[in-house]
Amino acid sequence: MQVLYDVLNWIDGNILWGIPMLALIIASGVFLTIRLKGFQVRKFGYSLKQTMGRSIRQMKGEKLTLDNDKAISPFEAFSTAVSGTVGTGNIVGVTTAILSGGPGAVFWMWISAFFGMITKYAEITLSLFFRKKDEKNEYIGGPMFYIEKGLKCKWLAIVFAVFAMLAAIGMSSVQADTIQSNWNTTFNIPTWVTAIIIAVLTALVVIGGIKRIGKVASMIVPFMAILFLLLAIVVICVNGAAIPAAFASIFASAFTTKSILGGFAGYGIMSAMRYGFARGVFSNEAGLGSSPIAHATSSEVEPVRQGLWGIFEVFLDTFVICTLTALFVLTANIGGDSGANVALASFSSVGGWFGVICKYSFSIILPLFAFTTILAWAVYGAKACQYIFGKKSEMVFNVIYVVMIIGIGLLTFFGGNNLGADFVWLISDMTNALMALPNLIALIGLSGLLIKITKNYFDRKKGNDVVPMLSAYDDVNEELAQKIKGMKID
Repeated sequence: MQVLYDVLNWIDGNILWGIPMLALIIASGVFLTIRLKGFQVRKFGYSLKQTMGRSIRQMKGEKLTLDNDKAISPFEAFSTAVSGTVGTGNIVGVTTAILSGGPGAVFWMWISAFFGMITKYAEITLSLFFRKKDEKNEYIGGPMFYIEKGLKCKWLAIVFAVFAMLAAIGMSSVQADTIQSNWNTTFNIPTWVTAIIIAVLTALVVIGGIKRIGKVASMIVPFMAILFLLLAIVVICVNGAAIPAAFASIFASAFTTKSILGGFAGYGIMSAMRYGFARGVFSNEAGLGSSPIAHATSSEVEPVRQGLWGIFEVFLDTFVICTLTALFVLTANIGGDSGANVALASFSSVGGWFGVICKYSFSIILPLFAFTTILAWAVYGAKACQYIFGKKSEMVFNVIYVVMIIGIGLLTFFGGNNLGADFVWLISDMTNALMALPNLIALIGLSGLLIKITKNYFDRKKGNDVVPMLSAYDDVNEELAQKIKGMKID
């Protein structure tokens, strides 16, 4: 197993997440940023108004969407997608990136997120534009549809769907392994017991389909995010004197070369970039093509308006949550070689009764982050499976998905260190890269269409009399256009 790990690690670091992939990810974001004229900056305020502001209005009873009751609300779609992005990558992933690539990895996470905001906007907008309804009148969408219908390349769409199914299994393994490790460390619960608990809870939610997952996610995500933010801010404030040094180390080590591995000049920068980009993408999922699968199930009619959630999603995930994680880890300055253990020790570093509260709160927050991610990736994998094999295959995938969670727990329990956290993180890194490649190709190829859809929306917002671009299919577009006829875009 050690030989297998070494081989896969070399492939992951030198090919899948090597210079070509990093260049493609950043180049795609730069390309879309230029073509859309810095859209994520120009329209950031508007995105807040049309996402969180709009959701608050909807909570007050204002009806803002017009589509069928088989779909979920835009906020529920966002919560489902966020539950996939705001996971252990925000805590364990960031900590692992700092341990592996140095504090400078955080800087490259920020760079990844800045361009990732427009990348996620693009993939969500295109996902809604190309989505379809299945035989149960439920929406299904995602990169597989805009690759097939937009790029006219079905084989590549199938490749994406296959990688999405594998990535879902890999992602659930990472999240399950993290919960098992955390509860084993904190409460001394055997990993196989935790695995069974996770599997049962996952099955109970997933069986209810996207609507139940959306409801559960919309309840858990705000709670866990607010709890994490409050406790993280308190921990950072306690170690407040170290904040300037933490930021200094982030910027200094992002660009400073250092002699590692026999004097390999430049390794420090490449290591920071590699782990920063890889963990950044792993965390916010911009460019992977996963989140658009959840967003496509939204009752939102306007592709652009749902796409604006992508900008806010990446901002919340990386610039807020990941940055807070980095700060409480760097200000605590606790050494170690395990991301989960260092994160736990840093979170409870304040000492005293509050440190005890933080320790046990961490053992609640981290499992919640991980569990909601498991739910989201169950959606992604099932929808990818449905795309290839049809609606009935969703249940088959869900059964395999749940069984694999138990299997990973048993393998971790009996397999020792070779099947520990490093191995499952590695598998997830690899499958994420394999998902990203066909998706990024599609985003670049369809950038011209994306510009037209975006311009159409803002032209109508100005009051111009133009035919709405709401769907790639003429009959659906006409039907939706009639629904919004006479309505003003705010």
